[in-house]
Amino acid sequence: MSNLLNNRLNITATAAQVTAVKAAFQTILTNLPFLVGLTADERKSLNAIDVSNKAFTEDAINAGVSNPTLVPSYLSVANMKNDLALFAQLDEIAALANQLSQRVDDTRMLAGSEAYGAALSLYKAFGGAADAGVPGAESVVDQLKKRFASNSGSAVNTAPPLPVQ
Repeated sequence: MSNLLNNRLNITATAAQVTAVKAAFQTILTNLPFLVGLTADERKSLNAIDVSNKAFTEDAINAGVSNPTLVPSYLSVANMKNDLALFAQLDEIAALANQLSQRVDDTRMLAGSEAYGAALSLYKAFGGAADAGVPGAESVVDQLKKRFASNSGSAVNTAPPLPVQ
């Protein structure tokens, strides 16, 4: 549960900020119109490139450039060079995108944790108020504890215990 005295986030993005970020993503997509989406099966079936086979690919391209008469007509060294250059460009972009994605995910996780932790504390406070006989508190506790009821009958989503007075 979050420490309510250590609320690391207490901010929201403005509508203008959200709009600007969405526009920036659209600008990226506009500038990279060749980006594709793959199915899970396609991802599994493709040859993956890593450091060692990237070096192999570079060596093969260099060999093809140095020995053009040995290159079969159905292979294009120029296309290979383009594919590898695009891979390198997108590798750099992916690193930046991954850094951004990680920070967005981490911030979203922290914000959600702080909100949920505070909600659990508030739930316990309502439970304490109900135990003390504060009018209306018991109906609030009853309303909130419904969120912990499991539809399947399992005890996975059980309400946290309320404080005992």
